[in-house]
Amino acid sequence: MADFAMADLGYASLLLSLILALYAAGAATYAARRHHPQAFASAKNAIYMTAALTTLAVGILEWALITHQFQIEYVAIQTNLAQPILYNISALWGGQEGSLLFWAWLLAVFAAVVLIQNHDKNQELIAYVIAGLGISMAFFLALMTIVTDPNISGLFIYNPFNPRSAQALVGNPFRTLDFTPIDGNGLNPLLQNPGMFFHPITQYLGYVGFTVPFAFAMAALVTGRLSDVWIRTTRRWTLISWLFLSLGLLFGMQWAYMELGWGGFWGWDPVENASLMPWLTATAFLHSVMIQERRGMLKVWNLVLVMLTFILSILGTFITRSGVIQSVHAFGVSALGPWFLAFLGVTLIAFLYLLFNRMNDLKEENELDSLISRESSFLLNNLILVGAAFATLWGTIFPMVSEAFTGKKVTVGAPFFNQVNGPIFLALIVLIGVCPLIGWRRATMENLIRNFLRPFAASIGVMIALFVVGVREWYGILAFGTSGFVLFTIGLEFYRGILARMRQYKENFVAATYNLVAQNRRRYGGYIVHIGVILGVIGIAGTSFYQVETQANLKPGQTVNVKQYTIQYDGLQTYPTESHDVVAARLTILENGQRVGTLAPEKNYYASPDPSQSQSTTEVAVRTTPIEDLYIILAGFDTREGTATLKVIVNPLVVWLWIGFGIMVGGTIVAAWPDPREERALARSRIKEAVAHA
Repeated sequence: MADFAMADLGYASLLLSLILALYAAGAATYAARRHHPQAFASAKNAIYMTAALTTLAVGILEWALITHQFQIEYVAIQTNLAQPILYNISALWGGQEGSLLFWAWLLAVFAAVVLIQNHDKNQELIAYVIAGLGISMAFFLALMTIVTDPNISGLFIYNPFNPRSAQALVGNPFRTLDFTPIDGNGLNPLLQNPGMFFHPITQYLGYVGFTVPFAFAMAALVTGRLSDVWIRTTRRWTLISWLFLSLGLLFGMQWAYMELGWGGFWGWDPVENASLMPWLTATAFLHSVMIQERRGMLKVWNLVLVMLTFILSILGTFITRSGVIQSVHAFGVSALGPWFLAFLGVTLIAFLYLLFNRMNDLKEENELDSLISRESSFLLNNLILVGAAFATLWGTIFPMVSEAFTGKKVTVGAPFFNQVNGPIFLALIVLIGVCPLIGWRRATMENLIRNFLRPFAASIGVMIALFVVGVREWYGILAFGTSGFVLFTIGLEFYRGILARMRQYKENFVAATYNLVAQNRRRYGGYIVHIGVILGVIGIAGTSFYQVETQANLKPGQTVNVKQYTIQYDGLQTYPTESHDVVAARLTILENGQRVGTLAPEKNYYASPDPSQSQSTTEVAVRTTPIEDLYIILAGFDTREGTATLKVIVNPLVVWLWIGFGIMVGGTIVAAWPDPREERALARSRIKEAVAHA
């Protein structure tokens, strides 16, 4: 009975959260329209209570997962007695119902944080922000407390105030079974990886975080407060959400690289694409807001970018939950797909209605003075990023569109995305180097020659040097050359700034570098992010254009050669663990004839009472150096003969992809760090906006 009580309490918490979220949205709207402080305070309290109740629901489900309360269906599906506690904890977001709860909880907590941060700010704007966040929360809570599945409910009449009737809910994480299983199924073996604890969390933090800037944008449209106040208020939210989504991409790529055993880290899978698209539009927004803040331009464009980022984040959840695509990352077929599409449609219609009604208030304060200016380079940067996002979107949804109209599903694979997005991303790399060297408003030819001559010469020098040493893949040479161009331009910007401080303030090199960054965190934090991006590009180019691969079936004592490596197969090793059986190939690695270590790629086997449900996973073995990865997969084996089939891949420069992401994280933290000058600029904008609306 304790299991039932926990399930009932969890379900009741979600139902009350739904009621409170709807009340918060209604009370906040009433408070804004009627200038009613008591209603505004009541709406805020409702948000705080929603955060508390969803926290309670998360705590109940997490406790049930850790303590194996198998009477709860979700617990029985996602855990078992042999599963390590780390994966029992991460099972919270490992299934559809739990991930919906995790999303709703994050959104409620974020809404509470927004209120704490803005408790003394403009009541009208924040009231509509509360309303927007409340509606978003209510949607995800409704998926768990109202939306029923005909396949579950049958002739069952659903009563939302009867916990037992929650069995019919398609997204209810607290649905109970009619019996208590002795053991559960456990997470899919592919999910039993340390990445399960990092990748989904950071991904959700990014997705959910973008709801906050969108709520502010909608509030600005409703109230007509369309100055740069809403942008400056949400800048840090956008940056941090972008940071978490970047980390989600990083952890996902590392997971794929180490777990799936195919030698790569990005396969243009639909769910991978769903993560990339909002990242691209958010990146565009972070660049274009600087033009609105500095020149009062691109007001409509920035609103559209915020909307696109939010819409694409929700679209990603639709792709993973609708069952319309097949992916190792996606959940199974469910009844949630139409609800997500309806939410997307209503949101888009509401945004466009408000935007068209406010077009007269969104006039540009300045015009583009010259095509050769930082504004135009930022605008071109935006068009390229959005173009990449929509090219990726079209390639992702085309199989669904094709099937809907012709009845045949056309496969769109990696070659399409590489051919379309490759040139787009190459142009983007060039722009990363161009933007810092072009001044605002208008650049003279003399300035262009002076600023671009040395970086361009450095780029040509890099390409010639690569050709001389034997590199022949022209796309790779071009990627390395443009990367050298960007790194040189950024280095030149740092050099000029540091040298100026050393001359003016008599500082040493270390002090000048620190103070230069500390006193202009946003600018130089952005440069550090760009350095990280370029190092990532170098890693991608290295493994994309210069990967070497071979495969061999070996008996103990035999070897296989690839480049400067000799891999000696020493035999198979088998052993059980608490949750699975392991078969490992013991290898001795020689480089240029010298022994450099041992590796042991594995196959893990997870047994099931139903043999058809048994699964296996691949654990690759990797030796990493700054130059390349030696990546070995146990592709097959014969325990009777003692033979093993090894797939050996050499991935040049791939480590720089991971290093680049780390530098991106550091740069984002620098750019997002509180800056007194930013706070003063925000205060001035608020005063100016208040005077305009007085």
